[in-house]
Amino acid sequence: MPTALLIRHGRTAANAGGTLAGWTEGVALDEEGRTQVRALADRLDGLPVRRLVTSPLQRCRESAEVLAKPLNLEPGVVEELGECRYGAWTGRAIKDLADEPLWRTVQDHPSAARFPESDDFAAESLSGMQARALAAVRRLDAEVEAEHGPDALWALVSHGDVIKAVVNDAVGAHFDHFQRIVVGPASLTVIRYTARRPFLALLNDGGSDLAWLQPKDAPEVGAGDAPVGGGSS
Repeated sequence: MPTALLIRHGRTAANAGGTLAGWTEGVALDEEGRTQVRALADRLDGLPVRRLVTSPLQRCRESAEVLAKPLNLEPGVVEELGECRYGAWTGRAIKDLADEPLWRTVQDHPSAARFPESDDFAAESLSGMQARALAAVRRLDAEVEAEHGPDALWALVSHGDVIKAVVNDAVGAHFDHFQRIVVGPASLTVIRYTARRPFLALLNDGGSDLAWLQPKDAPEVGAGDAPVGGGSS
């Protein structure tokens, strides 16, 4: 199966200020965020990425536009890769949310957490967010394989909680371990799906040499089996 490059958008003023932006309109990259994404674009330059998709939210679309230039791709928008729908928590300061009774559920038992409804913003559960994001990633991965073959690279630009949810599934962990995963702004995470199971090859990377992602001839291994040692380079 192809190799998926999961990229979190660059930093925004909401990230820097500790606000839960969610689906708020007009949340753009700040100068640090643009610098972060340009640095990642430089590292990805030269990799044969066949497809680039993004969350519909502005911060992700801006990040994808920067990444698309060296890859010579046109980003496609995928609704299911959008941020978790935080409902009435949207736009609130995280320091204030930490006083809410639901906060402890979100942190300690995310599988049971559903955000409160709002007249202005849709709400969903964290597990619901994971389900729709995973369905989209699996579908996109299969489409890339059908069009470009099993050694193809493809990339998506999404949000911290979305990428954490996909990683949580890839490592076979219970969803209540979701908050143990860290995915920073403009970080790169790499997952390869196989017929048997996914392999997490890179997590929350912010600066390593990515030459090992270049597809190359390799000895055949059993379907869904890792190379000896499970290494990626």
